[in-house]
Amino acid sequence: MTTTTEPPALRDALGLIKDRERVAERLLESSAKHSFDPDTELDWDAPFEPGKWFWPPELVSLYDTPMWRRMPEDQRQLLARHEAATLASLGIWFEIILIQLMTRHIYDKPATSAHVRYALTEIADECRHSKMFARLITKSGTPAYPVTRLHHNLGRIFKAISTTPGSFTATLLGEEILDWMQRLTFPDERVQPLVRGVTRIHVVEEARHVRYAREELRRQMLRAPRWEAELTRIGSGEFSRIFSQAFINPKVYSDVGLDRRAAVAQVQASAHRREVMRSGAAKLTEFLDDVGVMRGVGRRLWKSSGLLA
Repeated sequence: MTTTTEPPALRDALGLIKDRERVAERLLESSAKHSFDPDTELDWDAPFEPGKWFWPPELVSLYDTPMWRRMPEDQRQLLARHEAATLASLGIWFEIILIQLMTRHIYDKPATSAHVRYALTEIADECRHSKMFARLITKSGTPAYPVTRLHHNLGRIFKAISTTPGSFTATLLGEEILDWMQRLTFPDERVQPLVRGVTRIHVVEEARHVRYAREELRRQMLRAPRWEAELTRIGSGEFSRIFSQAFINPKVYSDVGLDRRAAVAQVQASAHRREVMRSGAAKLTEFLDDVGVMRGVGRRLWKSSGLLA
């Protein structure tokens, strides 16, 4: 007579880790109920409303700096419009990276599992989000603001060498800070209705992506060999530096008639801007600390990024 034993339950500092397939099944159910087609969900033909912002002023990089206080209201709103395009461009860059990381994650996994089916669902979400962001940039009448050539090529390297837990850490980094900003944006009646609609769709669908990535990162960090965990810490710390820098594209300042060097210097000196970025990352950095990512050299890199106090 033989007996079988269930694999031991996984537990970390946050408690018991839920079954991977059950998590995926619930996320698939949620996706079936709360997914959107931006092409039909949003009114792309409606004109923008005069006097409304494209991004909450408190989230604009120069807010509450000496330069901001000297700027007329129409120039402030123009800067917000261009910075919204910067963030949409950043979102597209990051989501293309995420799609590739997600595809690599599921390459060797059973194609019929709920875990893989949800990953494919998330990839489809990200494709729609990228098209939505691109359409918003075009509608806004601004240039697209791609990341620098250096950051673009560093992203290419990261995609090639990232560990699996490193990929999920990067996923959370890219999603949670923008999600925090967008949660302030979509209910803000000062903001253009189309921008609010775009951010609402993104917030609803990204909540599932964050849940999927958090659950998987907890599992991966428990199972990762020491070398992989350490590489994840260092890699995620360096990516946090790249990502935080990419939030600002200095070209926007000259495009709206400001002195580029002076604007960059004032943003770097801005206590308000530092608080915005740290507040946006606070839930994420607390979670990463709990699951063992924020240690050693990696933690020091996170601090140098400005996202961790």
